[in-house]
Amino acid sequence: PAPAAEATKVAPAAPKAAAGAKVVEAPLPGTITKVEVKVGQTVKAGDCVCLMEAMKMENSITTEYAGTVKAVNVEAGAQVQSGQVLVELD
Repeated sequence: PAPAAEATKVAPAAPKAAAGAKVVEAPLPGTITKVEVKVGQTVKAGDCVCLMEAMKMENSITTEYAGTVKAVNVEAGAQVQSGQVLVELD
């Protein structure tokens, strides 16, 4: 088997959310085209948090939670993987 050091050549893993955390994850791999929220902003369930291009289509990424934005982990132009945490809420 290949040495474990080979794994370090792969892009860093997506941040993992703590159990019970309210997060918005990328539903599929793509490119973030616009971030719609800022840290400290209050959001409602169903609000758009960012826009993402995937498979030549623009997708609106929404939150299923209401809360205050605690962290925004991406910026416009970022390449993201499925399941990557984009936004964290309190």
